[in-house]
Amino acid sequence: MVLEKFKLEGKSAIVTGASRGLGQSMAVVLAEAGADIVAVSTNEANLADTEASVIDLGKKCVRVACDLSKKDDVDNLVKKALTAFGTIDILVNNAGIIRRAPAVQFSDEDWQAVIDTNLNGLFRLSREIGRQMIKQGAGKIINIASLLSFQGGINVPSYAASKGAVMQLTKALANEWASKNIQVNAIAPGYFATDNTSDLQDDQKRSEQILTRIPAARWGDPEDLKGAVVFLASSASNYVNGHVLVVDGGWMAR
Repeated sequence: MVLEKFKLEGKSAIVTGASRGLGQSMAVVLAEAGADIVAVSTNEANLADTEASVIDLGKKCVRVACDLSKKDDVDNLVKKALTAFGTIDILVNNAGIIRRAPAVQFSDEDWQAVIDTNLNGLFRLSREIGRQMIKQGAGKIINIASLLSFQGGINVPSYAASKGAVMQLTKALANEWASKNIQVNAIAPGYFATDNTSDLQDDQKRSEQILTRIPAARWGDPEDLKGAVVFLASSASNYVNGHVLVVDGGWMAR
């Protein structure tokens, strides 16, 4: 039966940025589908709610504090995941930050912070997990891209640059690892109601402009990503490689 292909029983998944918002929702739905979870955040204490939700579903959850810009932290994350579950079947690279300012006022510090987390950290973890998945002979990597992988945005130059690079890196890694039975894909969320977009939601004029452009006429909810992440994490997507799945209420179609 086709629904069997979407089940993740016996699998383990690392989800970065799992303390809230989209990351938390994706960690929980992977547990709903049967996976055990390694929940990652810069602050382990912030993962308590995610852990509780996963455990309530009867699955195991390991909390790990990790600064993805630090190689030692990444090495420790991989070690803890393997110690807990023996294999790493799924990686969801969700951790990301955003800084907002006009380009002429954008500081070097804000530029570097965003690139270090959204791009460098994502590559560093993907490299280490990819190495492990090659040994295992299988794996799923899901990167969280953005509509700004395709568009330039306003007052977010480093975020747009990082997310454009995430899309290209997804394709580059897919090219290298597809023959190793590792599928590397991305999800590009549209405008979702999360902490990252709180400034936009609070700006009445900008919020109205955004909603006017979205055919679905609403902000996305973290629940709206659940089907996409389970599909890309499961055997149902075994012949999907290097794809960027847009989940945006129709924004890119307009």
